[in-house]
Amino acid sequence: MTLPLFPSTPAAGLPAARPAAVTRPLVIGLDLSLTCTGVAGEGWTDHIRTKLRGDARLGYLEAQVASFIRQANLVVMEGPSYGHAALAGHEDLAGLRVLVRRYCWRRSIPYAVIPPSNLKLYAAGRGNAIKGEIRSAIADRYGIHTEGAARYDEADAYAALAAGMHWLGYPLAPVPERNAKALDGCAWPEHPPVVAR
Repeated sequence: MTLPLFPSTPAAGLPAARPAAVTRPLVIGLDLSLTCTGVAGEGWTDHIRTKLRGDARLGYLEAQVASFIRQANLVVMEGPSYGHAALAGHEDLAGLRVLVRRYCWRRSIPYAVIPPSNLKLYAAGRGNAIKGEIRSAIADRYGIHTEGAARYDEADAYAALAAGMHWLGYPLAPVPERNAKALDGCAWPEHPPVVAR
């Protein structure tokens, strides 16, 4: 496990105060999907939808995701859900994850993968939380209200972003210690991004 750049104070779950001149990292959270990918940055969410199929869909999604992450200091994506019952499109979804990882690798953008149960634990305090609980937790903790058909995808992406910011030492809000333990089970980059000061 790689430790955060700035150790957290156990009581508050927040790092020690930093000088005002610190530039905040650009972290982008992704909930990758073949039909509706959630995307989030600090204070905002969005989504990418398509009805394309096959290679055309993968090419479109890769280009759209790239437009969000090309300037990122860190990309945090939700990992695969191996227990998911619907395996339709499994190969293409795995391919999409690899395309995004390769895009990051080619451009030296550090990326992390957070397992679904860790994402749920970080956001809602339970590794088996349902989509609505994650959405509510994101709204309650961060004031981000996701709406419409992509509401759950966007909430998951925001949870990924928030976990990445926390790991870097820039928590977006206080998080209970139980939730923060979810950061331990994630695949964080070996070399954390360097943020200008």
